[in-house]
Amino acid sequence: MDTDLTMQMVAMSNASSRANMQQAVLKKSIEMDQATADMVSEVSRAAPPPGQGLKIDKLA
Repeated sequence: MDTDLTMQMVAMSNASSRANMQQAVLKKSIEMDQATADMVSEVSRAAPPPGQGLKIDKLA
């Protein structure tokens, strides 16, 4: 009986560890996605470099 209880406790501990690890990976993934979105947003709001947009390239 003690062995069954011990095995259940070990299994619960492993499940908890796995859930914590999955949560940490998901959180880091969301942070990386947000950083990428912020970087793209920052670049899109910046003024174009001098000289860009003065001529229209009809060959493009």
